[in-house]
Amino acid sequence: MYILMVLVFVLGYAAIALEHPLKIDKAASALITGVLCWTIYILGAEGIVHYDQIPATLLELFSEGGKSMDHHETIIHYIAEYQLLEHVAEIASILFFLLGAMTIVEVVDAHEGFRLITDRVRTTNKVKLLWIISILTFFFSALLDNLTTAIVMSALLRKLMKDKEDLWIFAGMVVLAANAGGAWSPIGDVTTIMLWIGGQVTAMNIILMLLAPSLVCLLVPMLIVSLYMKGNVTRPIGGDDDHGNDPTSQSERKIVFIMGVCGLLFVPVFKTFTHLPPFMGMLLSLGVMWITTEILHRGKLAEEKAGQTVISVLKKVDIPTIFFFLGILSAVAALQSAGHLTALAGFLEKSVGDIYAINMIIGLLSSVVDNVPLVAGAMGMYDLGPYVQGQAYPVDHAFWEFLAYCAGTGGSCLIIGSAAGVAIMGIMKIDFIWYLKKISWLAFIGYISGAVTYIVMQSMH
Repeated sequence: MYILMVLVFVLGYAAIALEHPLKIDKAASALITGVLCWTIYILGAEGIVHYDQIPATLLELFSEGGKSMDHHETIIHYIAEYQLLEHVAEIASILFFLLGAMTIVEVVDAHEGFRLITDRVRTTNKVKLLWIISILTFFFSALLDNLTTAIVMSALLRKLMKDKEDLWIFAGMVVLAANAGGAWSPIGDVTTIMLWIGGQVTAMNIILMLLAPSLVCLLVPMLIVSLYMKGNVTRPIGGDDDHGNDPTSQSERKIVFIMGVCGLLFVPVFKTFTHLPPFMGMLLSLGVMWITTEILHRGKLAEEKAGQTVISVLKKVDIPTIFFFLGILSAVAALQSAGHLTALAGFLEKSVGDIYAINMIIGLLSSVVDNVPLVAGAMGMYDLGPYVQGQAYPVDHAFWEFLAYCAGTGGSCLIIGSAAGVAIMGIMKIDFIWYLKKISWLAFIGYISGAVTYIVMQSMH
């Protein structure tokens, strides 16, 4: 059962990678992979899950329910089901966050709000545009997070260029920039947030120590692309307006754009003050924008506001991307519950040992499986504080800083290795193999360059 889960995951991963040759949508492959991994886990749970993995509180609840502890198989299946529901809660929070962010971006797009930015970007020169988009993404990702930034920049790119090859190249660079920008900010990437909240790193220190490596991680691929990128982009006719003649006024565009940007920026602030999950802040922002647009258009006829309301926009939200996220995250969660990722972390510790090498490998592995369980495994494996037996790594130790960098940027090496990559893959319909040929090598060079920069910085201390 243990090996069968890995085999199913690998086959499912291959089906996702070969989406275009197989002519099977990646969302379908991801969903089947996720369900099969959990099915195998549940059926073989008795041989995988042991009593020492069962939380004491659950055992107490099981006893209070009048169930005998002798029914080992029943208990094990109960625990496996509990693990599934626990992971579903985590995955659902990501999906609701993604759905809220995509809807807000679509509402702004429906009102042509992005023209406030695109109208100011006069250049059509590919190199100049590459630097503008990439640097904007890098810092925007640090303020928001890499997933939200990727969604926003995808909408902007559609307004700035028409050719599919140009769109895909720029979208690939957005993935690199969003992940690099999220790595040095305490709120820019989910793994950095985990380390910050867990007490492994402090906000100011992570900014000071990772800004330069993260910037190098982006600048090196940008310089390489700039050397062979030539010519100008072709702008979409009429701004690639999918909504016909835009019935919104200039003031309405400004209101919706400002509301959208402020709503997205409000999410990390809301999380900091309330300690509620980020998706709650995103849903609150969406609700406020929903009411705002209803008030803006309440005096208009139905045909005048067609396509402008949130209800009409929801029909255009990319649901297959949501299902793709659900499937791939479910599959990874099954591997995590079965102990595959913990075993992998233990193997790295025994066979490699060096903290820099371990983090580099974790970063590259995060391009294949979700970086969240990998970082969670590392946080559980390595002790925080100086007063424990064995090696300990106190707050702001180089291990934690380098882990934040590697887990944040290593996922760029494959398009489904990060939340930003998965979102852009769904929105832009980017082919996995195309990204592997055109962008992965750039991401790897940037990743190594940033890592070397960090190690050099450490040696100078």
